[in-house]
Amino acid sequence: MSPSRLEQPREIRRTVLPRPHYDPESFGRLSERIARFLGTARFLVYMTVFVAVWILWNLLAPASLKFDPYPFIFLTLMLSLQASYAAPLILLAQNRQDDRDRVQYEQDRARGDRTISDTEYLTREVAALRLALNEVATRDFLRSELQGMLKELDGDRRDSSHSL
Repeated sequence: MSPSRLEQPREIRRTVLPRPHYDPESFGRLSERIARFLGTARFLVYMTVFVAVWILWNLLAPASLKFDPYPFIFLTLMLSLQASYAAPLILLAQNRQDDRDRVQYEQDRARGDRTISDTEYLTREVAALRLALNEVATRDFLRSELQGMLKELDGDRRDSSHSL
C-alpha cells in the first residue's frame, strides 16, 4: 500500500441490508435473565427431562414416528446450538456484573475515603477539645479551691475572734 493511500479517509460503504439496531441495555438485561435461569436446578431438571423424553421417544416410538434415530445426531446438534448461544449470553451477563461490581467498588472506596477523612477530622476535634479542657477549671479543682478559701476564711474568722 502506498503512503498516500493511508492518508486518505475510508470510503463509506453502502450495504444492501440495513444493520439491525438493538438496545444494548435491554439485550443485556435479557441475557442476565437467561444466564440466571441457566444456572438453576430448574433448568437442569427441564433439560434432563427434555433429553430423556427425546431419547426415549426415538428409541421406543414406532419407526414412522422416530425423527432422530440412535446416534441422536439431531439431539447433539440441538444441544450444541443451545451451548453455543448460552456461553456468550453467560459471558455477557458476567461482564455486566463485573461492571456493576467495579462501580460498587469505586463507590465503596469513595465512601471509605470519606469515612477516614471524617474520622481524622473528629480525632483532631477531640484532641482540640482535650487541650481546651486542660485549660478549663474542673469541678474537682473548683471544689478544692473553694474548700481552701473556706479554710482561709475560717482561719481569718478565728484569728479575728481571738483578737477581740
